[in-house]
Amino acid sequence: MGRKRKSNKKSNKLKEFLTSEIIRFFEEAQDKNYSLKQISDEVGIHDRETRKLVYFVLCELTDRRILKETEHGTFALARAPRNFLGRVDINASGNGYVTPENGGNDVFIGKNNLNKAFPGDLVQIKIFKEGRRPEGKILEIVERAKSQYIGVIDVTANFGFVRPDNPKINVDFYVPKSKLNGAEQGEKVVVAITDWPNDSKNPYAEIIEIIGAPGSNEVEMKSLLLENDIPIEFPKKVLEESESIAAKLDPKEVLKRRDFREVTTFTIDPDTAKDFDDALSVEFLENGNIKVGVHIADVSHYVQDDSPLDAEAQKRGNSVYLVDRVVPMIPENLSNIVCSLRPNEEKFTYSVEFEMTEKGEIQDIWYGRTVIISDHRFTYEEAQEVIERKNTECPYEKEILVLDKLAKYHRKKRLKNGALNIESEELYFKLDKEGNPIGTIKKVSKDAHKLIEEFMLLANKSVAKRVAFGAKSTIPIIYRVHDSPDIEKVNTFIVFLRKFGLKLNISGEDDITRGINELLDSIKDREEYGFIQQMAIKTMQKAAYDVKNVGHYGLGFTHYVHFTSPIRRYADLSVHRVLDCVLHGESYSKSGKLKDIAKHISATERRAVNAERESRKYFAAKFVEDKIGESYDGVVTGVTNWGFYVEMFENSIEGMVSIKALEGDSYYFDEDAFAIIGHNTDHTISLGDHVNVTIAKVDLMKRQIDLTLN
Repeated sequence: MGRKRKSNKKSNKLKEFLTSEIIRFFEEAQDKNYSLKQISDEVGIHDRETRKLVYFVLCELTDRRILKETEHGTFALARAPRNFLGRVDINASGNGYVTPENGGNDVFIGKNNLNKAFPGDLVQIKIFKEGRRPEGKILEIVERAKSQYIGVIDVTANFGFVRPDNPKINVDFYVPKSKLNGAEQGEKVVVAITDWPNDSKNPYAEIIEIIGAPGSNEVEMKSLLLENDIPIEFPKKVLEESESIAAKLDPKEVLKRRDFREVTTFTIDPDTAKDFDDALSVEFLENGNIKVGVHIADVSHYVQDDSPLDAEAQKRGNSVYLVDRVVPMIPENLSNIVCSLRPNEEKFTYSVEFEMTEKGEIQDIWYGRTVIISDHRFTYEEAQEVIERKNTECPYEKEILVLDKLAKYHRKKRLKNGALNIESEELYFKLDKEGNPIGTIKKVSKDAHKLIEEFMLLANKSVAKRVAFGAKSTIPIIYRVHDSPDIEKVNTFIVFLRKFGLKLNISGEDDITRGINELLDSIKDREEYGFIQQMAIKTMQKAAYDVKNVGHYGLGFTHYVHFTSPIRRYADLSVHRVLDCVLHGESYSKSGKLKDIAKHISATERRAVNAERESRKYFAAKFVEDKIGESYDGVVTGVTNWGFYVEMFENSIEGMVSIKALEGDSYYFDEDAFAIIGHNTDHTISLGDHVNVTIAKVDLMKRQIDLTLN
């Protein structure tokens, strides 16, 4: 446009505000034209000097082709407003974020622009503020994520209100007296929305199920499962089909398979496991090589494509592991008996056998259906004792030590090729006979866990490559994919590290995993290692299932599938079927459905992860329920604009200190400093700080532990 403009640095914040407001105004106005005076009035600017800044912003937006000058001094929107579909998430403060369905950055939705949306709803939004952090508003709820909601009912003489369990839903459900359906004061119930009038703050609802009195494990875990839309009971026809399947092997089928029953074979699993998906066999060859068999429960032999069992397994997507129970993907007759690789029982398996040198170099790979007998069932702790030479009387000592050596070779090779080295830590609860938590254990991954992990990774990668490169023609398969990190999140992580005097040494995007691995290795003995590792994980994308292969960034693999857990994951069951077609030179009849299946099981995985996390939060709250008033030393593990989280050293349980509960000053959250700071005293609470806290309040139904700072 050829205009010369000057911008006063002191007006930068005002300029940013005006830019945002002007874009929002034109997005809502859409195809109308406005003069400088009209625009200034609309954004609340009336003085002459500031109107000059409004004109400067209008000219700048015209240069950026966001606006167009229709005639001298009159402006209109230069492009159609950005409307698109996405899923909404809502945080604890009541604001939302929408993830576009077709990719792109999340869009911030203020609580006043949610337009009655709930977490997970598919919505149409309109962006009214562009930039690094775009903002928008919800125009329409296209599809509710849920048809039912869980909460506790308050009953009055003429109606009831259900307070939802989900803290991200910030309205109560109004239930007319005629729709109470027998629900009584204080009961946990399931409601369905019947109407939501435009002039009503609250949705109208009907009670469709009474769960029971809140507070018991049974009621709370059932509520949690229902809240996440996880099926609890199996349909009758599915159970009937499952019960009709015998554990005894068909002799004719045995003859069709490669027989491993004379080869040393065993399982290594958690001590509480009942569904044993995988076993390892070891055979020492005369040429000095070693054959290692990875044997996986042959679920696809029993669960036929398009059967009631298969339809239910696909619907569930995966098993769900809560603290005190498992909700299986397939009925227990199959998951715990028929398919489970229990010791001293003949089982049908689908196997990948590797012939390796003593160093671990792979010489040959064989794939096929097999029959095995597991000679022994090890817990991880028992196998670890053998590896650490604390148990030298084990009859399978040689096999375990060889597997450990081979696994370490492949792990080292994988890390060298760009895999991310993350040491997992999980909180477990010791339960008494009634299912009440009586202790906590923080388990870390040791050599026995890594042994199993490495051979499962090797089998998964090998199957993926066999399908991708070994088929006569391209055949679709459900890949486990993990895209490269979001560079913006990596930059945020770099800023975060500076607070601890740390640096991420990377030269580019391809160098991120090496840099993170070196960083984590250098701080293994530091107390802040745990949450720095968690922050590193947050820079990564979420893994998912897809027929489009983008590789697995975190593992450093170009091709990767899930093959090794078909008892608990539908992805693996599907991969078994595709592999079978490839090995027999056939096409797979359901190839056209795999994309939709991948999308569905990615969603069921997310809901399972959420349910499992909420289960741990419930049992954590229950464990400290009788410890109100007790004080503990801990470390600050998270900082937000509503408070900070503290993990107590003694029990590894996390609670929150509300910013409103901090005394002696008025505090605010400094996002750039990852800290909460006092306005007057500059007293600072940061990640990694050691603090002493007192348990002030425990809410079992909200699964929340409130702490106060001492």
